[in-house]
Amino acid sequence: MKLVIITQPTFFVEEDKILTALFEEGMDNLHLYKPGASPMYSERLLSLIPEISYGKITVHDHYYLKNEYGLAGIHIDDSGKELPKDYKGKFSRTCHNINELGAMKKKAEYVFLDNVFGQNARGREELEYAASQGLIDKHVYAFGGVSMDNIREARELGFGGVVVGKDLWSRFDIHNEQDYKNLISHFEKLRKAVS
Repeated sequence: MKLVIITQPTFFVEEDKILTALFEEGMDNLHLYKPGASPMYSERLLSLIPEISYGKITVHDHYYLKNEYGLAGIHIDDSGKELPKDYKGKFSRTCHNINELGAMKKKAEYVFLDNVFGQNARGREELEYAASQGLIDKHVYAFGGVSMDNIREARELGFGGVVVGKDLWSRFDIHNEQDYKNLISHFEKLRKAVS
């Protein structure tokens, strides 16, 4: 099972140090998700991360960064949005409707299925039905509310990966902390849980 880490939607002071430490600890798939942010800030963050990690980063915005920094690929959040014209390379998508999964996963490297867990979670029956129809497989990653508590459930449903955001980032208070050992320790637990 794959583990994808998605960034906080906002930038913060220790972010480059934490991301570098996560890469050193074995993170191999980071989604740079900064909706509405100026591309200048994403460029600055990328410039502070060792180049050796660029091939493990996927961008959700400012797709030109993919080629400029030699990133892994791009991610399209809006299921109605087309791939950028003349784009060549790896891409992934977010799927908001289970009925679209079949078509989406044929074209993309992998697909995030949103609202799998958490507040607005899909029902277990809906997910089990999708799995029984072959819609959930190794190319579909559980997204939304993923935590240590439900990784096993995601595996049982047949997801090929999980996307973790809040469960990891809640281990570090961006306003009051500089020590991110708890966050790194939690990442290690997540890695073990998916392996």
